[in-house]
Amino acid sequence: MTDEKVEMRGNLVTLSAKEHYRLIFDRRTPGEVRTLAHIKRFLECFLGDAAFKSALLENLDNPRTVAARYGIDVDPIEMLPLWHPNYLKFDREPERASWPLAVAWREYIGEMVRHRDLLRDEGNMSVAAPRFHAWRERQMRRCEDVLGDFSKSITHPVIAFELSEGCTGGCSFCGLSAGRFKGYFEYSKKHADLWRGVVGVAREMFGSAASTGFCYNATDPMDNPDYDRFLLDYYQITGTLPQTTTAMPLKNLALTKRVLELFELYRCVTNRFSVLSTDQLNQIHATFSPEDLMGVELVLQGKGMPSSKAFAGRARNEILKNGDPTPLSKRDHSTIACVSGFLINMPRRRVQLITPVPASTRWPLGYRILDERFFGTPDEFQDEVQSMIDEHMHESPPSNRPIRFRGDLQYEAKRHHFLLRSCHWEYQVPDNAASISAGDLIAGGHCTASDLVARVVRDGASAIAVADGLDQLHMKGLLEDDLDERFAGRSSEGGT
Repeated sequence: MTDEKVEMRGNLVTLSAKEHYRLIFDRRTPGEVRTLAHIKRFLECFLGDAAFKSALLENLDNPRTVAARYGIDVDPIEMLPLWHPNYLKFDREPERASWPLAVAWREYIGEMVRHRDLLRDEGNMSVAAPRFHAWRERQMRRCEDVLGDFSKSITHPVIAFELSEGCTGGCSFCGLSAGRFKGYFEYSKKHADLWRGVVGVAREMFGSAASTGFCYNATDPMDNPDYDRFLLDYYQITGTLPQTTTAMPLKNLALTKRVLELFELYRCVTNRFSVLSTDQLNQIHATFSPEDLMGVELVLQGKGMPSSKAFAGRARNEILKNGDPTPLSKRDHSTIACVSGFLINMPRRRVQLITPVPASTRWPLGYRILDERFFGTPDEFQDEVQSMIDEHMHESPPSNRPIRFRGDLQYEAKRHHFLLRSCHWEYQVPDNAASISAGDLIAGGHCTASDLVARVVRDGASAIAVADGLDQLHMKGLLEDDLDERFAGRSSEGGT
């Protein structure tokens, strides 16, 4: 794991993601944390409530009176580069030092971005599960190719759970096309034993990387009234409290408050509320103080709000139905999927091996399903996961399977090398081991890895050199592994 190191009393201390996160708060005084909470509330109102923004811009000579009416106890004058149209140009410039609250907020956001990067590093399994680790690394490289800068926001958790079947939210823009709600996984003794067993297996197989997991995906946590009990079990087994994301924080207020209390106890990661309208934003603000929501990111998804919708799931269907002409290749934000690993639906006892991809006709939900199995006990879960690792996570290209470049790559042969171009990167690969071109053979897509090696070796190349070249392409994630048609076109609509 790539850990952060800080100087404490003359000694270097290694920080995990959760330790780094706690330090974000612990190194600040209660007064400083309170100030950040009120800056955060101010920005939520400014971006999510047109009436607040209008009132603020109409009172530029005394904006603090507007903020005070909304219960916001900071002076907007001290953070002009965060919101004032005439000062936005100073937000990332040295002149920002003249506005102390803007400086404090940007320092905090920088630490949160660092925490996000540490979460990605937390998925390191080079010791606990080396083949899984190498496979996940390949998926991360591929995502950088096909998603560009947006890939930086994907932390690639190695595991995720669904504790319900379907969702009651029915959001029109759902990037995962969550199906209609069919019930939740009750915290009975039988279910709790299975749950703890499965999470325990994940911890045993994946080591500390199991702490990257979360418990919702194409469901809403608040549809399961026992959700917090599952969270607490997860913490007790892995040592980390998973993130909670919900679009219905007011549906079961007692449950939401219990989840926020767990955050206050353990502080491992920020939670998220998806806000679907200004009315809902105002209701959330009326229910929770700025301090209550310091550990909650409000994702403003309503009409006229700044958060963009991913071009995936139901949102993608609506855009295509309305004839949006924007080329699909220009839409980097084309998935909300983040898992490169195992997705477990507990009500169905189903485990899938998945990884993010741009949404398409083949993969409308923005993630690829490489395999799917079912289990009844923790031991069966372990057996099925290990079987998928054995079948899909290869150290080298499988000798008996077709070998070809990824479908999104453009191939161009040169004299002693070839080029592979994605939307965002270009690779130059040596190709002079023999007179016959290995690149041409791979681009043709008509031979297996063993066939390719045999043909090039007959032409005078070294078998070791050719195999090493194929391994390099494999490790960089440039070879296609999406060869199974069984799960293509899968959508969660209709309960599949």
